[in-house]
Amino acid sequence: MLKIGIVDDHLLFRKSLALLINSFDGMEMAIDAENGRVFLDRLKSTPIDLVLLDIQMPEMDGFETCKILRKSYPDIKILIVSQLTTKESIHKIMELGACGYFTKNSDPEQLEFAIRSLQKSGFYFGQELGTVLREAILWEKQQNTSTAQKNIGNDISLSTRELEIIIMASKAYSSNEIADHLCLAIRTVETHRKRIMEKTKSKNFIGVVLYALRHNYLTIDDLDD
Repeated sequence: MLKIGIVDDHLLFRKSLALLINSFDGMEMAIDAENGRVFLDRLKSTPIDLVLLDIQMPEMDGFETCKILRKSYPDIKILIVSQLTTKESIHKIMELGACGYFTKNSDPEQLEFAIRSLQKSGFYFGQELGTVLREAILWEKQQNTSTAQKNIGNDISLSTRELEIIIMASKAYSSNEIADHLCLAIRTVETHRKRIMEKTKSKNFIGVVLYALRHNYLTIDDLDD
C-alpha cells in the first residue's frame, strides 16, 4: 500500500484530495497537515512514501518543507500540488529537489497517473511541467549572464546511451522498460541512472533533466511523446 501525505492550508481541499487518494487502488492517505511544520512533526511517527505538497502555506511553506525533506527524508518523493506557476517558483522548487509538479487546475484523473508515474520512473513530467520548465530554463539562462555561471558543469559529458536513458525516463519508462527497449540488464540501467545523477550532481532524476536542458543536451521538444 502506497502511503501518501497531503500538506495544504485549505481544509476543504485536503479532505477532498484525501477522498480522491483513498479511491485509487493501492493508495491511502496517511498524513493530513495544514503546513510544513505540522507535517514534519507527524512524519516522525507516521512513515510515508510520497507527499503532495503545496507551496504557499503559513508557518512553514513548501520551499522550506521541501528543503528539510530532501535532507532528512531523502526517500520520500515530493509532488508539488499548487496554483503557483511562476517560472521563479518552479525553478526554485525543482532546485530544492521536488520530483514533479501538478497544478490544482488539472483533471482529478490525471493525479493518479502523476503519482504512479512518479513511483515508476522517479518523477512526473506532465504537460504543465514541460511548459513551466521551458519558461524556468529560459529565465535561468537570462539571469546567469556571467561567463563563470554559464560555464558551470559544461565540462561534464553525457554519452548517447545516457541521453537515451534520460529521455526514456522523462517519458515515464521504468528501469525494466528501459532495459527491455535498449536490450540491457536492469542492473545496467540502474547503474547508468546512478552514474548520471552523480555526474550532474542531481538530487533526483528531474534534476538530471534540468541539467540536460540547461546545457543544451536536450530541448523540451525531445521530451515530448
